This record gives sequence, C-alpha cells and structure tokens, in this order.
Amino acid sequence: MTFGLLFGLFLFVLAAVSAAGYVFVLRPSKTEGADIVIPQGISLNQRDLPAAHAALIDTFRFLGESLPLPGNREDLRRQLVMAGYRWPAAVAIFLGIKAASALLFGVAAGWAAVINQPEPFAIILASVCGLGFGYLIPDRVLDKLGAARVGKLRRALPAALDLLVLAIEAGQGMDAAILDTSRGLRATHPELAAEFTQLHLELKANTSRADALKNFANRSNDTELRKFANLLIDTDRFGTSVGPALKTHARYLRIRFRQIAQEKARKVGIKLIFPVFFLIFPSVILVTLGPALILLFSQMKDLMGQ
Repeated sequence: MTFGLLFGLFLFVLAAVSAAGYVFVLRPSKTEGADIVIPQGISLNQRDLPAAHAALIDTFRFLGESLPLPGNREDLRRQLVMAGYRWPAAVAIFLGIKAASALLFGVAAGWAAVINQPEPFAIILASVCGLGFGYLIPDRVLDKLGAARVGKLRRALPAALDLLVLAIEAGQGMDAAILDTSRGLRATHPELAAEFTQLHLELKANTSRADALKNFANRSNDTELRKFANLLIDTDRFGTSVGPALKTHARYLRIRFRQIAQEKARKVGIKLIFPVFFLIFPSVILVTLGPALILLFSQMKDLMGQ
C-alpha cells in the first residue's frame, strides 16, 4: 500500500513537471513561426454570433428593456465601454443579465431553504438574500473585467508610443500614424488597437483632435492614458514637435512601470509573513516535532506502566 502511494505520487509529480515544461519551455510562442495569422480589421459593432448565443443575448436584451431596473444608464454604459462592450444594446443586455442572475440565485436560495428549513420566514429571507446577491454579482464581474482591460491598455501603451514615433519620424501625419499603430498592435495588443481604431474613426468623422483624444481618455479612465491624451493635445495646441515628446513619455512610462514592479516585489516579503507564520511554520513544527513527541509519549507510557 505504501509503495503504491509513493509510486502514484511520483507519477503525479512527473506528469505535472512534464506539463509545466511543455507549457513554459517547449510550446512555441504565438508570435513566432510562419503560421502567424494577422487578425482582420477590428469591428466596433456587435459581432456575428451563433444562433444559440444570439437567441440568449436577445432574451437578455428583452429582459433589460422590459423590466424597470434602477441605476444610472450613462454610468453603466461608461463602465461597459471601459470593459470593451460598445454594442448599442450593451446596457439592456447587461441589465437583463442582472435580472436573470438575481432570479437564478433567488430561486436557488429559496429551494435550499425549503430543503433545509421549510419555514415561510426562512424561505422568504433566503430568497431575498439570493435576489440581492445575484443582482450585485454582475456589477462586481464588470468591475473586474474593466480593471483587467485597463491594465492591458496601460501595459500596451509603451509599444504604441514606439510605433507612433516610428510613423511620425517617417513623415506621416498624426491621423495616419494612429491608423498604422492600430494595425501594428492587432496581433499583440488587440484592446489598445481597438481604442486607436475608434480614435481614428472619430477623427475621420470630423471630430476635433482634442475632443477625440478626450473621448479616448474618458473611455478608459486611466491616469497613464489620460496623460498620453493630454500630451498629444498640448503638442497640437502649442505646435511643438511630437516625436521627441513621445520618446520622452515612452521612457517615463517604462521607468514608471519598472518602479511599480520593484515596489510590488519588495512588498512580497511582508505579505509572506502571515502565510509562513500561520500555515507553513505550524506544518514544519508538526513534521519535525511530531514523531519525537509521539516517541516520547510512548516511552513515558511504557515507563508509567512499569
């Protein structure tokens, strides 16, 4: 039995190490090789979906348009845009998802109360708690999605600045440089490529460059992207050279991101104190002193028996 457990543990560790080695070492990168597929133009409208998905989305949209759910729709649309959902019916679909989630959790909580404690007050209380919990879950998920997308936009900004500098120093105008930058970022940073695509479309729609850049900053609501938009607005207003300003800003961003990474690395030691003290240290004491204590108690028992 002991040999079988040890052999099974050895096979499990071998399989885990082999899988990790393949994922992190042997698997080719997505940006290498001759079979790279460049994505098509980024569409800002609702994508074509399968029939089942389209029917489900239509159901959510119908729920969102039918039920008088509370909430500021403008703020909600801003959060959805921040998370990357620019569909015209995105607000109605999200409100329908909130209604469906509240109904699902309310029914589940009520059913659990019926099974465990079939009292009317307990069933009503569980159903109300489930409704509230289900109604708030989509908001938390949307916040997480928005924060994750803003982080991707922030990390892609130095590469976008480098492409903008190359395009501007090659003699292109700002509008053409923004379009070429959006094309160059499609394979590696599709989120920022989509933002630059919308910025280019707003510029083509006779929107002033200052207003288009302000909309670009407001869609993400990130400090670094807002600094980038203000930089372009100021260079356009005062007539200064764009290339050196973008180079300096790209250097500042890389230094800033390096400092943030160093700060997080230095906080790791402090954050490890609690898991080490409350989880690892008791296990080490149990493993090292446990056999000795068992042997000591057995010998003391034998002595007391004699």
